[in-house]
Amino acid sequence: MRHIQHPGPAALHTSVVPVTLTPREVQLRSGVTLLDALHEAMAALNARSGVARLHGGRFFPFAYAMPALSRTPEHAVYFSDRFDAAEPVSFEAATVTFGVRADGRPWLHCHADWRSADGQRHCGHVLPEDAVLIEAPARAELWALHGAAFTVVADDETRFSLFKPLPMDDASTAAPPDQALAVAVRLSPNQDVCSTLEAVCRAHGRSTATLRGGVGSTVGAVFDDGRIVEPFVTETLVRQGRIVADADGQPRAEIDVTMVDYLGGQHQGRLARGQNPVLVTFELVLAFD
Repeated sequence: MRHIQHPGPAALHTSVVPVTLTPREVQLRSGVTLLDALHEAMAALNARSGVARLHGGRFFPFAYAMPALSRTPEHAVYFSDRFDAAEPVSFEAATVTFGVRADGRPWLHCHADWRSADGQRHCGHVLPEDAVLIEAPARAELWALHGAAFTVVADDETRFSLFKPLPMDDASTAAPPDQALAVAVRLSPNQDVCSTLEAVCRAHGRSTATLRGGVGSTVGAVFDDGRIVEPFVTETLVRQGRIVADADGQPRAEIDVTMVDYLGGQHQGRLARGQNPVLVTFELVLAFD
């Protein structure tokens, strides 16, 4: 399995916090930024944090960044300069982690798959305060978190500020760890996505689950059909993900992703188990069956 060396001390730590979920499907309000539209939707559910999957909608202005090599030794990898679309773009799909900054203000992490005005397909990291929804329908599947919130904190290993799930004051509304209906998860660099999520299920006595949300990056990729993404800096979103029970009743991850690499290559496929380490971070919720 490939490996990424970050400037800080390696953690190989899985952040797992039990939560309860409130699912909703809503139409996002147009005329506001993506950040404001999702903040309104989450506030209507009395939630400060959650994960989402977006479908449809046209955005303009629309700004984004791409994965990139680092220009300094301060980081192992980085992101590109800002890109601004010249014309409206149309979302195909996106995954979102919605949470709070350290000062309590709302923030989100969104990787999206969209088409430009000329029909070309693109993928990248959306700048949420600079992407304005101008035309519905923009459908959002939301899973509001109770008992924890994805919170932006400094990460010693990568030297980025990243979302991690932290218990909240409403923790009494969440089930205890051995009875949790769901867990909010953040994977650290060099943890294999599939095997680590399988281990989370085993630790909670579960063999099946559904992935909700799913925003992150991997060290290139190996797909289960043998295809390899060699460029090692990616932005990745989960199109769909399940943990299923194998013939022995053990959890087995089936995770389908879309990603873009730092050379601009776009890829889709199912992650091969045991061969896809996290590059910087991977955030999601596991909803147990």
